[in-house]
Amino acid sequence: MSIFKSTALAAAAATALGAGAALAQPAQTVTITGSNTANSAGIAGFGNMPLARSPLSATVISASQLQDAGIASLADITRLDAGITDAYNAPGYWGQVAVRGYTLDNRFNFRRDGLPVNAETVLPTANKSALELLKGISGIQAGTSSPGGLLNLVVKRPTARDLTRGGAEWVQPGTLALEADVSRRDGAIAWRLNANGTRLDPATRDSRGSSHLLALAGEWTAASGTRLELEAETNRQSQPSTPGFSLLGGRLPDAGDIDPRLNLNNQPWTLPVVFEGRTASVRLTQALGDSLEFVAQAMQQRLRTDDRIAFPYGCDAEGVYDRYCSDGSFDLYDFRSEGERRTTTSGDLALSGRSLLGGLRHHWSVGVLATRHEARFNRQAYNYVGVGRIDGTARVPPDPALTDENTNRDERSLEWRLQDRVELGTAWQLWAGLRHTRLQREAVRTDGSRPTDYTQGFTTPWLALSWQATPALMAYASVGQGVESEVAPNRARYTNAGQALPALKSRQWEAGVKQRGGALHWQLALFEILRPVWSDVRSTDGLPTDSCSNALPCTRRADGEARHRGLEAEAEWRAGALNLRGSGLWLQPRRTGSADTARNGLQPTNVPTRSLKMQAAWNVAAQPGLALLAFASHEGPRQVLADNRVATDGWTRLDLGLRYAVAAGGARWVWRAGIDNVADQRAWKEAPFQFGHAYLYPLAPRTLRLALDLTL
Repeated sequence: MSIFKSTALAAAAATALGAGAALAQPAQTVTITGSNTANSAGIAGFGNMPLARSPLSATVISASQLQDAGIASLADITRLDAGITDAYNAPGYWGQVAVRGYTLDNRFNFRRDGLPVNAETVLPTANKSALELLKGISGIQAGTSSPGGLLNLVVKRPTARDLTRGGAEWVQPGTLALEADVSRRDGAIAWRLNANGTRLDPATRDSRGSSHLLALAGEWTAASGTRLELEAETNRQSQPSTPGFSLLGGRLPDAGDIDPRLNLNNQPWTLPVVFEGRTASVRLTQALGDSLEFVAQAMQQRLRTDDRIAFPYGCDAEGVYDRYCSDGSFDLYDFRSEGERRTTTSGDLALSGRSLLGGLRHHWSVGVLATRHEARFNRQAYNYVGVGRIDGTARVPPDPALTDENTNRDERSLEWRLQDRVELGTAWQLWAGLRHTRLQREAVRTDGSRPTDYTQGFTTPWLALSWQATPALMAYASVGQGVESEVAPNRARYTNAGQALPALKSRQWEAGVKQRGGALHWQLALFEILRPVWSDVRSTDGLPTDSCSNALPCTRRADGEARHRGLEAEAEWRAGALNLRGSGLWLQPRRTGSADTARNGLQPTNVPTRSLKMQAAWNVAAQPGLALLAFASHEGPRQVLADNRVATDGWTRLDLGLRYAVAAGGARWVWRAGIDNVADQRAWKEAPFQFGHAYLYPLAPRTLRLALDLTL
């Protein structure tokens, strides 16, 4: 991952991180710092251990990097790292991303300062100092989760010195954002306030909306080694979402014939999706001598959502429901699920320290995490209202009648963990982790029907060995497990209706090399992840099926595995005024072991087999403080259908920008400008198969953005 830093901004960055550099530091160069640096990632679970010396793959994306790339939402971080790709990123809705080809589960794969949060909402980034991404199996960090990895949002905390910063950004055609960031410290007490307000007017038509954020963080530090931290945020976004295009019968439409600014959710009665969130946390850190530290933290997240859309789905006229009609029409539904409420409450106790045992130095931590998730819904509308067209000209009447039941959910989990890093000598280290999870889940329809209730327990280990060949070169190998837990649908056509499926354990091995030193830094990671696949298997012949009925019942069970083998590479090179960084992912995702041999060897939908991301910064010697920036992205073809009969073409996109930092009048001014998709490339960016339907999302059109940051 690339973090562009100007030495003119080093003071701001150092202040934000508590270093308190001088304001008058001159503006000169921009450097690129990647994930294989001295940066640590708390989500990795090994404290402040530098990532360059950790036997795992992780990326840290700083707030300054997001600003340089013009990124305001989690969905757009796919531009910065080849290991991250789009999974179902509908503009105006919550984002979904995939890591190593596996989609992160928005309920279980997201953390906020290390504690679980629900990402079935818009998670704001204006008060976040960094995003930490752990790639691959996360069984020692999460009780249940998708095997892609974990994404952790790090909250901005009070700075070491007083900070007063304001910013404004304009994005074509009319999005305007204003923000403020103020931090003060008076002896042992400090606080930080972040505020952001945005008028949303994106390139996609019929998508105007608004968002705002208000966040406050406080800190009290005592001489006894006690630190108490509290923080809270409230945010709201209101904006119509954008549904995808689709296949036209058996044909993949040419992306060049589609207007990427068109929003098919453009009926006169269209209402915005509204996301509201309130989150608060408290953390107590107590030093217990030189080698022990105790941390207790708790957090609660309360979400409210009004989910509403004129939703295109299928073609009844041609008897197909996973695509649009051959003539460009589609069935249109009025979907409304209002007053959705999701609450996540968690508490964590952890003790970490260093010990000498058996003649070996151990760096260990133990902890327990208790979490409760609640989801409460009302009846919803999902009503056929007519026929739409991909040119957006059709108008149909609304039908907001609440005709469908929803499902309320409860979950309680208790997770015990142990991690240890053992020094086996001057060059070798053994890393180990173990997590035991006790899980209870309940679900019931909003009318009281179809109740389910089950309890499971499982243990997930992780083990790694690293060799520090030289001060700059490290090699490692690791193996680990992760778990996902599901229940068979509680419907009459399933022989195991409402029953919990066996906990399905994913397995991963990874081997890598990391080198940091001199002008060239690089790392390679070779991995394989095996994930069990749930399928509906016919009771008559034991073969998986895409449809079953009361007359032909089936059983939901594991049917083979999804196997993702891949190679990740990252490199950074600095040569005078020029800084370059690139990352690449070469992936071989395959279905294996299915009872239906025709499915074996097929690729999953919406997963590119190659992804390349490049960033560059050139410091203009003739104008100190001025840097020219470039971001290039390339992704290979994606399968649209599970049978692999239709695939999109690969695409390449180039974004250009500049940043000019100058100190004047006792203030620091940072100007940014950028053009995204410079060539106005037309292509299908992603092809998610979601809700039993193939959708297509185009690349966003050429877009201009301007921003100003002022630090006093």
